[in-house]
Order: sequence, then C-alpha cells, then structure tokens
Amino acid sequence: MKRYLIILFATCLLTGCSKEDNISVVTLDNEIKFNQEFQTYYVYGFLFSKAKKVSTLDTPPPDITLDDNGTQNNIMLQTNNNLNSFYKVGEFKNAASAQQEFDKLTSFTVPQWVVWADSLKANQIWLFRTNSETYAKIRIVDTKFGNEYSECTFEWAYQPDGTLTFPGK
Repeated sequence: MKRYLIILFATCLLTGCSKEDNISVVTLDNEIKFNQEFQTYYVYGFLFSKAKKVSTLDTPPPDITLDDNGTQNNIMLQTNNNLNSFYKVGEFKNAASAQQEFDKLTSFTVPQWVVWADSLKANQIWLFRTNSETYAKIRIVDTKFGNEYSECTFEWAYQPDGTLTFPGK
C-alpha cells in the first residue's frame, strides 16, 4: 500500500497536478450509498468538466462511474450518456511505459468507440468522450477488488474544447 501511495505522490509531482495543464489523479469506487431524503441509492462518479467527484443524484451527473460487473475480477468504467464512449489506446508492461505513452498522447483520430471500459488493469490508457463531444484521456494507475467493493485510481487529462488534442508535456 505504501508503494502505491509513493507512486501516486511521485506521479503528482512529475505531472504537476496543476489546473494549468488540467492533469490530475482520482480514485473512484463502487460503494453504493442511500439518500434518506430522496429514498434512493447513488454512487459517486467523476465529472471531467468540473474536475471533481459528484453523485449520480447531482446535476449535472458524473461523466463516468465505476462498476464491478457482478464479478470481483472485472471492474469497468461506464457512462450514462447513450453513446459508445470508450476506446482502449493500449495496455503497457509497466507504469513507466504507460506514463510515457500517456504523456505522448497529445492528439488522436476518432477511433471505434465501445460502450464501457472493462477489464480495467493498471497501465492501461483509455480515451473517453462526453455527451457534449469533449474528450478525456485516462491512465489506469491501480485497481482493487474485494467482496463487494472495487476501486480504480486513474490519472486523467481533459480537453474541454471539442478538439482532438490534449495538453502536451
């Protein structure tokens, strides 16, 4: 666990984690909560345009949420935007090569999108498109599986203008 915290801290130092380059690290989990006032269940997901975790009860709702697909060894990112929104850029042998490829990914052509990002593992890179045709790149840093609990830590960069380019290093 200490090793992962050190890696996350080092990633933040190396990438700067600043608003200027719009790159950061976040951890999502699939913990279901209950809202007494509305008598409904919700989870927290991530909203790229606000660069923060938000509830599925919020307006606007999150762009992505985490689910475990009913199994303990297959977690996935999903969206509720009625678009095929994910594309796996690649899976890399270690954190250093994944980081290098993530940093080099400054532009892309429109790929064949899929419904969700499944079988998440560390050192994968994914593209995500929002309902408003803006894009994010995601580097999976770590995943954890439990009986009924899963989590995914990822680094992300968002481009809010609808172009097919990301901030470079």
